[in-house]
Order: sequence, then C-alpha cells, then structure tokens
Amino acid sequence: MTKAAIIGAGIGGIAASIRLALKGYEVTVFEASHTFGGKMQEFWLGKYRFDAGPSLFTLPHLVDELFALAGRTPSDYFRYTRLDPITHYFWPDGSQVKAYAEPARFAAEASRQLGVPEEAVLAALARSERLYKGTADTFLHKSLHRLDTYLSADVLKALGCLPDLGLTTTMHQANASQFNDSRFVQLLDRFATYNGSDPYQAPGTLNIIPHLEHGIGAFYPEGGIYSIAASLVKLAGELGVVFRYSEPVEQILTSGQSITGIATSQGKYKTDVVVSNMDIVPTYRRLLPQHKAPEQTLQQPRSSSALIFYWGIRREFPQLHVHNIFFSQDYKAEFEHIFKYKRISPDPTVYLNITSKADPADAPAGSENWFVMVNVPHNQGQDWQQLTLETRQAVLRKLEKMLGTSIEELIEEEQVLDPLLIEARTSSYAGALYGSSSNNRMAAFLRHPNFSNKLKGLYFCGGSVHPGGGIPLCLLSAKIVGELAPAANCVKTPKHA
Repeated sequence: MTKAAIIGAGIGGIAASIRLALKGYEVTVFEASHTFGGKMQEFWLGKYRFDAGPSLFTLPHLVDELFALAGRTPSDYFRYTRLDPITHYFWPDGSQVKAYAEPARFAAEASRQLGVPEEAVLAALARSERLYKGTADTFLHKSLHRLDTYLSADVLKALGCLPDLGLTTTMHQANASQFNDSRFVQLLDRFATYNGSDPYQAPGTLNIIPHLEHGIGAFYPEGGIYSIAASLVKLAGELGVVFRYSEPVEQILTSGQSITGIATSQGKYKTDVVVSNMDIVPTYRRLLPQHKAPEQTLQQPRSSSALIFYWGIRREFPQLHVHNIFFSQDYKAEFEHIFKYKRISPDPTVYLNITSKADPADAPAGSENWFVMVNVPHNQGQDWQQLTLETRQAVLRKLEKMLGTSIEELIEEEQVLDPLLIEARTSSYAGALYGSSSNNRMAAFLRHPNFSNKLKGLYFCGGSVHPGGGIPLCLLSAKIVGELAPAANCVKTPKHA
C-alpha cells in the first residue's frame, strides 16, 4: 500500500483521509490536539453546549458525497434540516427583516419592512444564482493553478458571466448601484465577511455568495456543526484511517525535491504523500524550514479574525432565531477599523447564533446558548485583553438597546475566544480565519494551490489554499483535496473529485 500522512484533523484533513482511503492509500492522520475537528469543536459550559467555531452549514451535498463514495447512506451517520428563516436581521433604527428560505417570501419581507422593490430583490438573487452556476465549476471547484482548468468547457460558462462578475467594481459599489436603501445594501455587503473580507475593497465577484443561502439553502445538522466532523471521523475509522492525537508533526521530511515522510516527537514516519491541513504559513515556516518558501504568497494580506463570547443566558428570547445579525450604524467605518486601523469598531456588527433554537438540549429549560461573534482584525500585537473588555461592553450595549432588555445580568456561564487563542489552538497564522483576504480582484489567483510545484508528493487543504480556501462555505474543505492519482502514479497533481 502507498502511504499517506495527513497533518491536522480539521474538516479538510478528515475529508482528505476518507478520499485517500477509498483510493487504496494507507492513511494516518497526525493531530496536535487531543481530538479531531480543528475549528469545528464543541464544548460545554455547565449545562450549555456550544459549537466552538463554524456555525453555518451550507452545501450539505459535499458531506453527503463522502458517504456516497464509500457506499454508505448519509442519513445513517448524520441528518440535517433546512433553516427557515435563515437569518433575522436587526438595524439601529429599529428595522428588522427575516431572511426566509423561499426567495419570493424573502423579497416580500424586504419590501414590507424596508420598502425595497420585490422585483429588485428577486433580480439580485437571480443574478447571484446565474453567476454562481456560471463560475463555480471553474473558480470554486477547480484549481486556478492548473492549465487544464482553463482548457475545460466550464470556462466558456464563466466567460459568459464576465459582464456581470463585477471584476472592475467593489462588492459594495455593485450592491449600491442596484439598491437605494442603505440597509439592504448592508445586508448584501455582509456576505463579504464569509471569507474574512471587506465589501468596500473586495471585488463584486463575491456577490455570488448570497446564492449559497438564498438559492441552495442554509441547514442545521442534528447535534450541531460538530456532528459533521464526528460523523466523518466515524466513517474514516471504518475505512481504516488511523488517527494519532496529541502528536504534532514537527517536520516534513524530504530528499531532493520529493517527500519522504514526516517527523514527530515520537519518531519518523515514511510516507509517499503528505497532505497538510495546517495554514500555509506555519506549514512552510515550521515544517519545511529546509526549503525556500513562496514568500509572495505567504505575505498576502490576511483575512479578518473573530472575537467570540460564549454566553449561557438564563432566559429565552422568542423573537430570536438560530442566526441573528445586529448591524452597526456605519458599516464602512467598521471595516476601516478592521483592515485599516487594525482595531475593533466601538459600534461593531454582532452575529448571534443560538443552536438551542434548533436543538433544545443545548441549553437548560427556559435558557439559551448564545454564540456572540464580532469580526475583528487578525493579530498584529494588539492588546487583546483591553480590546475584549471594550468590545464586550459595546456588544452588551447594542444587544440591550435592540432587544430592550438588560443582558449582562442574564449571563450565568461565559467563555471567550480571541485571535490569539484561535492561532494557538488551530495553527491559523495570526488568528486569520481564512488565510489571506479577498480584498483585491486577484486574491483567488494569489492563494497557494492545493499542491506543490516544488516538492513531489506534497499537497494542501483547508482554509488558506485554493480551491476551497477562503471560499465562504464552512464545508467546501470537504471536497478540495480531490482525487490524487492512483498509488502507482501518485506524483501527479490532484484533480478535483
């Protein structure tokens, strides 16, 4: 058997292990922590359960496909339901909109609450769908670093979408040109945060993102997001994948321009293929010090990070849903704080995820588990202790004003996650959640590919590479490794599966 080593048991690494095992590889996954999941962890605070990281589940067929490839029935391992409404939006002026799953109903709601023409909303969603279907097969599902990508028939579909892609305008400019209502523009602009970018800098191309929620759907898996990782680890184990926890990889071993194995504190392991699920920066800096790193790629501007407050709230709020957004007054100023000043706006937009709305077992009766997140800059030496104190008060003021209730006195359990902890726990360089940002039109092309042009047998997956990395789908990593060539010819670069 040809051997493969996966570095990291995040969702990308787990998915890679399944695909390689199905192709006949002897697969071992090396994980620095004591368990699997990467950012996709769960934990309990007293009687409250929390998903630590990703909270939105889109494109569930990417997970279903892994079970189908293995000849399993996906529902035997995990189940999910489509959310409706998807998100409940709140604005400082008191306006509210429920983003219903059915486009026509969502358009009617936006018209009723914000005065936005229904036909304009439906046209924007149709445009997002058209762009997604025309470009996804080329720009999301295939490597931009392979010649055969540009020789495929899918490129013709992408070329047909060029006039509407927004390559010469920003995401905000594209949205503001369609709608006069600043609140609805803000709603569309916020999709830039799905890959840690700034809508005032990112290209209009990112307006393909709304289709993921409003066209395909947002879903909630039974048992929370963590159940996805748990179900895939179960499948991997059934396929013979070995997981070695609390055994971080210290070096990728090479001979000339070929991979020969990996080294940990417990010894050296010979392997024919290595797939790194670590962030691209520490992969080169820590694990490949003997080889020249692609500096231009590693020095691309980083994406945003997150500051998360996990609160056990001893009260129920019937007006809230699984996903809730409380917008800032000045969205542009908020992103300037993040990307220009490297600070946190005193009036941040607040994302509130409450899984107990979908699964009451996640909180005691009469209570709710609040996952409260603010977009923040990646770590560059800021005083995170002080920023956390200031932001906590700003978040409480906003929620208390918009909900008309004192919140702090309802908090009976609390834990905080900041960029420093994100980096320490997940090897995400500087705590940037998505590797580099997409704040320029060439960002996707400047991401590291999911294979190495210099080292035979070295591949990559996860949030900092393309395809998959930086794409606003929490589970696209489940499909990015693709089909490595058969064991007898494993030096070829991977193709998308």
